[in-house]
Amino acid sequence: MPWSRILSGIIAIAIALVSTLLGGWYFTFTFATIIILGQGEFFNLVRAKGIAPASKTTLAVSLTLLAICTLDGSLADAVMPVAGTFICFYLLFQPKMATIADIAASIMGLFYTGYLPSYWVRLRSLERVSNIPLAGYVPPDWHTFFSREQVATLPKGLTVTILTFFCIWAADIGAYTFGKFIGKTPLSEISPKKTVEGAVFGMIGSIAIAIFGAYYLSFPHYLFAGFALGSLIGIASLLGDLTESMLKRDAGVKDSGQLIPGHGGILDRTDSYIFTAPLVFYFVTLILPLLASV
Repeated sequence: MPWSRILSGIIAIAIALVSTLLGGWYFTFTFATIIILGQGEFFNLVRAKGIAPASKTTLAVSLTLLAICTLDGSLADAVMPVAGTFICFYLLFQPKMATIADIAASIMGLFYTGYLPSYWVRLRSLERVSNIPLAGYVPPDWHTFFSREQVATLPKGLTVTILTFFCIWAADIGAYTFGKFIGKTPLSEISPKKTVEGAVFGMIGSIAIAIFGAYYLSFPHYLFAGFALGSLIGIASLLGDLTESMLKRDAGVKDSGQLIPGHGGILDRTDSYIFTAPLVFYFVTLILPLLASV
């Protein structure tokens, strides 16, 4: 693996962990940056197909959605249709008549690079605790990260978000490593380098970390909960990767951009995260309470 890829990966992980720990607007600003860059790359792929999306309007409503999620996540689902309607009105009243493709690409941009990533903010905001400016949080006792008994005192949004990151990283590392050295069976024509063996070991890595995390965080029926959560994250991570590969393949490009050395664009680095947060959010808020009552 090139050193540039390793170094940029370490920097990305450090930024992710620090912003996740702080939470609040610190976490939101990090994801706002990702959305600005990722949505720009998405619309560049769209323009390569001769489509003219409402990129600036879509970005504005996406960032507004992110801010609203930080203030009150329960309003996010109400904002989504309003934002989509606003984008349609904008396109319909342009001097040049918009096409179906223009409208569809704009709404897809809002959903794919705005609405879905906003679930990371909603996930981190679960049981929010703030003890520093900008609604941020610093653990009063760092030993809580190393004691199973004390980790329960940390905000659920913090612990679950970190666990989700670890599962995604385990899935990515497992798929890359085992796919590179023992992978022989192609997984999909969408991404020729991906193999069934890599996907299987990526899933195993995600499940293993999730089971350990479920035990450490005292999830009800932790074996089942960890297996289910790890499977969801492994599948969502893989589908996110394949979806972005499909977009690049259709646009006729190798990478979505050249922002990150060794990784390509921001979408190339974050594609595994796009579909993951909504599934984890609803797993934690809907499935875990059901398991606790069994």
